[in-house]
Amino acid sequence: MDASWMAVDVDDEYEKLVIRMNPPSIFTPSLVFYVLGRYRVTVDNSSCENATLVKVESANKHGSLLEVVQILTDFNLTINRAYISSDGQWFMDVFHVTDQEGKKIVDDDVISRIKQYLGTWPCRVPCLKRSVGVQAAAKHTTIELTGRDRPGLLSEVFAVLSDLKCNVVASEIWTHNSRMASLVYITDESTGLPIDDPDRLVKVKEMLRNVLRGDRDKRSAKTAVSIGVAHTDRRLHQMMYADRDYEHNYANTKQEDVNDRGQPLVTVENFLDRGYSVVSLRCKDRPKLLFDAVCTLTDMQYVVFHATIMAEGSEAFQEYYIRHMDGCTVSSEAERQRLIRCLEAAIRRRSSEGLRLELCGEDRVGLLSDVTRIFRENGLSVTRAEVRTQGSQAVNVFYVKDASGHPVQSQTIEAIRNQIGEIILQVKDSTNSKSPPRENARFSLGSLFKSRSERFLYNLGLIKSYS
Repeated sequence: MDASWMAVDVDDEYEKLVIRMNPPSIFTPSLVFYVLGRYRVTVDNSSCENATLVKVESANKHGSLLEVVQILTDFNLTINRAYISSDGQWFMDVFHVTDQEGKKIVDDDVISRIKQYLGTWPCRVPCLKRSVGVQAAAKHTTIELTGRDRPGLLSEVFAVLSDLKCNVVASEIWTHNSRMASLVYITDESTGLPIDDPDRLVKVKEMLRNVLRGDRDKRSAKTAVSIGVAHTDRRLHQMMYADRDYEHNYANTKQEDVNDRGQPLVTVENFLDRGYSVVSLRCKDRPKLLFDAVCTLTDMQYVVFHATIMAEGSEAFQEYYIRHMDGCTVSSEAERQRLIRCLEAAIRRRSSEGLRLELCGEDRVGLLSDVTRIFRENGLSVTRAEVRTQGSQAVNVFYVKDASGHPVQSQTIEAIRNQIGEIILQVKDSTNSKSPPRENARFSLGSLFKSRSERFLYNLGLIKSYS
């Protein structure tokens, strides 16, 4: 067989699929692209009326799916549907994506960049400069914080950094199950450069560890300092997973919380005749949901062989056919429960609870310390935060709740607005969105399609829709 194997003339569409999914094992010029570890990327705007199709093919390796999803997510693309197949030594993924306004991707520059980043992933230099995403090693010192969450903790952390003459240029904070994980990117207040003095970094670590410990977290509080490249979302998932946030307070979960329709529904079953464990996930749709699920499966050393991802209205459906890296399916009830809890935790970590406060204004040293202190003095607790700097402007987003558990009062917001001063403050309520009804019975995405072979061919763009 020569290099023209991809152009073989086959009438049957399913036979074409089999050929594409089982490429030749000999080394030919047409395979150089894949042997080098890169992806073949096709961006299609003609096959679907309301979404751009991004098709990715390559030789298969562990983590390939996460790499692709991570890049698409860092481009701020919304993945409305996805079809994944990676049996054997080949994988083919099809993603239906739109921009944040729900429109197709028509900008040639954006399309070119998507192809470039996906096509050169193993050797690309990270340059998607966002507060959430890859941070440049040469510009910041990275601080990792993990510990027990409590009201006012964020205010204390930023106050210590301000006292130590550290300027916060970006940060992301997650809380879940009474645990907190945060990545804080800092520079020296006077020079604007990364802090690399070992003695000073040791002092920063010790001071922050004392803050995290407080009176009730003497053993589990952790701090780390580095000057390196980190993908913020991926690292936060790893930190909370290592902190075992999926276990904390699980036994004390209230029954009404379990029955809450806004909570994710995750099931795991074994299809022994096929040699797969099938993970089905159903929850309220939101940005980056696919990334969070795939990131967790990858970090837990599971391999996704097939998957179908759909978003219908405000609800998301995901179904994964997986095995452990050793080739085994989920082998015990304890493993099944742990997988379910970890996926539920991955979904909830980024869930936005409370009021969304957007602050935009002229950046200055100590700004975050002042703002979070004002929150604390007005009885508000931060549940999640995204902090970034654009030029001379601070662009910060905080999700806050009343520390006593009551709804945040309008007079509290007005008091905060008056105290903050020149900074622009916008308020958006993220707690009143309605979750769609759901059934408690197990669901299967496969039942939504006419037949397995027809669905597979249509998903991969090999046949037209019959509707």
